[in-house]
Amino acid sequence: MTTADLPSRPEPPPNAPPPNAPPYPPGSYPPGSYPAPPYPPGSYPAPPYPPGSYPPGSYPAPPYPPGAYPAPPYPPGSYPPGSYPPTASEQGPPPIRGVPPLPPGVTLAPVGRRVGAYFLAILLVIVTLVIGYIIWGLVAWRRGTSPALSVLKMRCVKVSDGTKATFGTMALRNIVGGILEGILGWITELVSLVLFFGRDDHRCLHDLIGGTVVVFDPQGRLDT
Repeated sequence: MTTADLPSRPEPPPNAPPPNAPPYPPGSYPPGSYPAPPYPPGSYPAPPYPPGSYPPGSYPAPPYPPGAYPAPPYPPGSYPPGSYPPTASEQGPPPIRGVPPLPPGVTLAPVGRRVGAYFLAILLVIVTLVIGYIIWGLVAWRRGTSPALSVLKMRCVKVSDGTKATFGTMALRNIVGGILEGILGWITELVSLVLFFGRDDHRCLHDLIGGTVVVFDPQGRLDT
Protein backbone atom coordinates (compact mmCIF):
# COMPACT_ATOMS: atom_id res chain seq x y z
CA MET A 1 0.00 0.00 0.00
CA THR A 2 1.30 3.37 -0.96
CA THR A 3 0.69 6.79 0.59
CA ALA A 4 -1.65 7.74 -2.25
CA ASP A 5 -3.91 4.89 -1.26
CA LEU A 6 -4.50 6.34 2.27
CA PRO A 7 -7.70 8.45 2.82
CA SER A 8 -7.15 12.18 2.70
CA ARG A 9 -7.42 14.15 5.93
CA PRO A 10 -10.33 16.66 6.07
CA GLU A 11 -9.36 20.29 6.07
CA PRO A 12 -10.05 22.10 9.38
CA PRO A 13 -12.48 25.09 9.34
CA PRO A 14 -10.91 28.49 8.78
CA ASN A 15 -11.35 29.71 12.35
CA ALA A 16 -10.44 26.43 13.99
CA PRO A 17 -7.46 26.58 16.29
CA PRO A 18 -4.37 24.67 15.27
CA PRO A 19 -4.23 21.07 16.42
CA ASN A 20 -1.72 21.79 19.09
CA ALA A 21 -3.28 25.18 20.16
CA PRO A 22 -2.99 25.86 23.84
CA PRO A 23 -6.21 25.92 25.87
CA TYR A 24 -7.82 29.32 26.55
CA PRO A 25 -9.16 30.30 29.94
CA PRO A 26 -12.96 30.71 30.33
CA GLY A 27 -14.23 34.01 28.91
CA SER A 28 -11.40 34.29 26.34
CA TYR A 29 -11.61 33.35 22.71
CA PRO A 30 -8.96 32.20 20.24
CA PRO A 31 -7.51 34.77 17.83
CA GLY A 32 -9.92 35.62 15.01
CA SER A 33 -13.05 34.31 16.75
CA TYR A 34 -15.65 36.43 18.67
CA PRO A 35 -18.70 35.59 20.73
CA ALA A 36 -22.15 35.90 19.16
CA PRO A 37 -23.62 39.32 19.93
CA PRO A 38 -26.64 39.25 22.28
CA TYR A 39 -28.84 41.15 19.75
CA PRO A 40 -29.20 40.76 15.97
CA PRO A 41 -27.20 43.24 13.91
CA GLY A 42 -28.93 46.63 13.78
CA SER A 43 -31.15 46.01 16.81
CA TYR A 44 -30.59 47.29 20.32
CA PRO A 45 -32.36 46.82 23.60
CA ALA A 46 -34.96 49.43 24.41
CA PRO A 47 -33.50 51.93 26.84
CA PRO A 48 -35.33 52.29 30.14
CA TYR A 49 -37.72 55.25 30.31
CA PRO A 50 -38.97 56.76 33.51
CA PRO A 51 -42.71 56.43 34.28
CA GLY A 52 -44.77 58.94 32.31
CA SER A 53 -42.24 59.27 29.48
CA TYR A 54 -42.36 57.62 26.08
CA PRO A 55 -39.61 56.48 23.68
CA PRO A 56 -38.74 58.81 20.77
CA GLY A 57 -41.39 58.77 18.03
CA SER A 58 -44.15 57.33 20.19
CA TYR A 59 -46.87 59.28 21.97
CA PRO A 60 -49.60 58.33 24.42
CA ALA A 61 -53.02 57.48 23.02
CA PRO A 62 -55.30 60.53 23.11
CA PRO A 63 -58.26 60.26 25.52
CA TYR A 64 -60.72 60.86 22.65
CA PRO A 65 -60.76 59.44 19.12
CA PRO A 66 -59.29 61.72 16.41
CA GLY A 67 -61.67 64.55 15.58
CA ALA A 68 -63.87 63.95 18.62
CA TYR A 69 -63.90 66.17 21.67
CA PRO A 70 -65.88 66.08 24.88
CA ALA A 71 -69.06 68.16 24.90
CA PRO A 72 -68.41 71.42 26.72
CA PRO A 73 -70.51 72.02 29.81
CA TYR A 74 -73.49 74.29 29.29
CA PRO A 75 -75.18 76.19 32.08
CA PRO A 76 -78.76 75.24 32.96
CA GLY A 77 -81.24 76.73 30.53
CA SER A 78 -78.76 76.95 27.64
CA TYR A 79 -78.46 74.61 24.66
CA PRO A 80 -75.40 73.41 22.71
CA PRO A 81 -74.75 74.87 19.23
CA GLY A 82 -77.16 73.55 16.62
CA SER A 83 -79.83 72.56 19.11
CA TYR A 84 -82.84 74.61 20.05
CA PRO A 85 -85.33 74.48 22.90
CA PRO A 86 -88.55 72.58 22.19
CA THR A 87 -91.38 74.59 20.76
CA ALA A 88 -94.59 75.26 22.64
CA SER A 89 -96.37 72.49 20.75
CA GLU A 90 -93.61 70.02 21.64
CA GLN A 91 -93.61 71.02 25.30
CA GLY A 92 -97.38 70.69 25.60
CA PRO A 93 -99.55 72.94 27.70
CA PRO A 94 -97.90 74.59 30.69
CA PRO A 95 -98.55 72.97 34.07
CA ILE A 96 -101.59 74.24 35.96
CA ARG A 97 -101.58 74.51 39.72
CA GLY A 98 -103.69 71.78 41.25
CA VAL A 99 -103.65 69.58 38.13
CA PRO A 100 -101.45 66.44 38.27
CA PRO A 101 -99.34 65.31 35.28
CA LEU A 102 -101.67 63.96 32.61
CA PRO A 103 -101.13 61.48 29.74
CA PRO A 104 -100.68 62.91 26.22
CA GLY A 105 -104.01 63.93 24.72
CA VAL A 106 -105.64 64.53 28.12
CA THR A 107 -106.15 68.14 29.21
CA LEU A 108 -107.99 70.07 31.87
CA ALA A 109 -111.69 70.20 30.96
CA PRO A 110 -112.68 73.60 29.48
CA VAL A 111 -115.09 75.80 31.39
CA GLY A 112 -117.67 75.77 28.59
CA ARG A 113 -117.74 71.98 28.49
CA ARG A 114 -118.15 71.79 32.27
CA VAL A 115 -121.08 74.22 32.18
CA GLY A 116 -122.62 72.22 29.34
CA ALA A 117 -122.30 69.03 31.41
CA TYR A 118 -124.22 70.69 34.27
CA PHE A 119 -127.24 71.47 32.12
CA LEU A 120 -126.97 68.15 30.27
CA ALA A 121 -127.20 66.30 33.62
CA ILE A 122 -130.52 68.03 34.35
CA LEU A 123 -131.83 66.99 30.94
CA LEU A 124 -130.68 63.39 31.38
CA VAL A 125 -132.34 63.14 34.79
CA ILE A 126 -135.65 64.14 33.23
CA VAL A 127 -135.28 61.87 30.19
CA THR A 128 -134.25 58.79 32.19
CA LEU A 129 -136.94 59.36 34.85
CA VAL A 130 -134.33 59.68 37.60
CA ILE A 131 -134.02 55.92 38.24
CA GLY A 132 -132.34 55.38 34.89
CA TYR A 133 -129.89 58.18 35.62
CA ILE A 134 -129.01 56.65 39.01
CA ILE A 135 -128.31 53.22 37.45
CA TRP A 136 -126.32 54.81 34.65
CA GLY A 137 -124.37 56.83 37.19
CA LEU A 138 -123.43 53.78 39.27
CA VAL A 139 -122.05 52.12 36.14
CA ALA A 140 -120.22 55.28 35.02
CA TRP A 141 -118.60 55.79 38.43
CA ARG A 142 -116.55 52.64 37.89
CA ARG A 143 -114.93 54.40 34.93
CA GLY A 144 -114.27 57.60 36.86
CA THR A 145 -117.02 59.62 35.19
CA SER A 146 -120.74 60.44 35.32
CA PRO A 147 -123.50 60.19 32.68
CA ALA A 148 -123.21 63.83 31.63
CA LEU A 149 -119.40 63.85 31.79
CA SER A 150 -119.13 60.63 29.77
CA VAL A 151 -121.33 62.02 26.99
CA LEU A 152 -119.00 65.04 26.68
CA LYS A 153 -115.79 62.93 26.86
CA MET A 154 -114.79 64.10 30.33
CA ARG A 155 -113.41 62.12 33.25
CA CYS A 156 -112.42 62.63 36.87
CA VAL A 157 -108.84 61.93 37.96
CA LYS A 158 -107.25 61.93 41.39
CA VAL A 159 -105.30 65.04 42.20
CA SER A 160 -102.80 63.00 44.21
CA ASP A 161 -101.43 60.88 41.36
CA GLY A 162 -103.38 61.66 38.15
CA THR A 163 -104.96 58.22 37.92
CA LYS A 164 -108.58 57.59 37.02
CA ALA A 165 -110.99 58.12 39.92
CA THR A 166 -112.28 54.91 41.48
CA PHE A 167 -115.88 54.05 42.36
CA GLY A 168 -115.27 55.06 46.00
CA THR A 169 -113.74 58.37 44.96
CA MET A 170 -116.70 59.14 42.69
CA ALA A 171 -119.13 58.23 45.49
CA LEU A 172 -117.33 60.58 47.87
CA ARG A 173 -117.34 63.34 45.26
CA ASN A 174 -120.98 63.07 44.19
CA ILE A 175 -122.78 61.89 47.34
CA VAL A 176 -120.86 63.49 50.21
CA GLY A 177 -119.78 66.48 48.15
CA GLY A 178 -123.28 66.94 46.77
CA ILE A 179 -124.81 66.88 50.26
CA LEU A 180 -122.30 69.45 51.57
CA GLU A 181 -122.84 71.65 48.53
CA GLY A 182 -126.55 71.82 49.21
CA ILE A 183 -126.43 71.88 53.00
CA LEU A 184 -126.78 75.68 53.11
CA GLY A 185 -128.74 76.04 49.93
CA TRP A 186 -127.71 78.86 47.63
CA ILE A 187 -124.84 79.95 49.92
CA THR A 188 -122.78 76.80 49.43
CA GLU A 189 -123.85 76.65 45.79
CA LEU A 190 -122.50 80.17 45.33
CA VAL A 191 -119.25 79.23 47.09
CA SER A 192 -118.85 76.26 44.78
CA LEU A 193 -119.52 78.47 41.74
CA VAL A 194 -116.93 81.03 42.86
CA LEU A 195 -114.38 78.26 43.35
CA PHE A 196 -115.14 76.88 39.90
CA PHE A 197 -114.53 80.17 38.09
CA GLY A 198 -111.83 81.49 40.42
CA ARG A 199 -109.46 78.52 40.59
CA ASP A 200 -106.98 77.67 37.83
CA ASP A 201 -108.01 74.00 38.00
CA HIS A 202 -111.80 74.80 37.98
CA ARG A 203 -112.50 72.54 40.94
CA CYS A 204 -115.89 72.93 42.59
CA LEU A 205 -116.63 72.23 46.24
CA HIS A 206 -117.48 68.59 45.54
CA ASP A 207 -114.19 68.21 43.61
CA LEU A 208 -112.26 69.49 46.62
CA ILE A 209 -114.07 67.05 48.90
CA GLY A 210 -113.49 64.11 46.57
CA GLY A 211 -109.89 65.08 45.76
CA THR A 212 -110.62 65.05 42.02
CA VAL A 213 -110.21 67.26 38.99
CA VAL A 214 -112.24 67.00 35.78
CA VAL A 215 -110.26 66.45 32.57
CA PHE A 216 -111.10 66.23 28.89
CA ASP A 217 -110.19 62.82 27.44
CA PRO A 218 -111.52 62.67 23.86
CA GLN A 219 -109.46 59.59 22.88
CA GLY A 220 -110.11 57.53 26.03
CA ARG A 221 -106.46 57.47 27.06
CA LEU A 222 -107.40 56.94 30.71
CA ASP A 223 -109.12 53.65 29.83
CA THR A 224 -105.83 52.07 28.71
